[in-house]
Amino acid sequence: MMRNPEQTIGNLIDKATLSCISYVDEEGFPLTKAMLPPRERQGIKVFYFTTNTSSNKVKCFIKNPNASIYFVDKRFFRGVNLVGTVEVLTNEEDKERIWRDGDTMYYPEGVTDPDYCVLKFTARKGRFYANFKNEDFII
Repeated sequence: MMRNPEQTIGNLIDKATLSCISYVDEEGFPLTKAMLPPRERQGIKVFYFTTNTSSNKVKCFIKNPNASIYFVDKRFFRGVNLVGTVEVLTNEEDKERIWRDGDTMYYPEGVTDPDYCVLKFTARKGRFYANFKNEDFII
């Protein structure tokens, strides 16, 4: 059993070599997409990612906010799955806060690029995997 889930899982997330987000498509099927690491996180409950407003996942999140995110630390074969909901943020304040140097590679018009948005994921529960064992937890 984890002694300090927030610390254990937070460390895994910070060292993760792979981040994925899953969503439900218009036909009710789950889809998973690799993502750049979260730009910001508040403990293990709230995460902010950047993405293209025109992406399929954004269209799906607008219709159905249910989602999960998964972080993998391949070095130690550990992972954590968090289940929750996603909000698509397009307001200037959030976009500016999450923006990083070099983002023009993805969003050529800069922070005001209409194809740039922020995904705010809020976790409800999770499952931690390490040492060939799973542990469920509530956030």
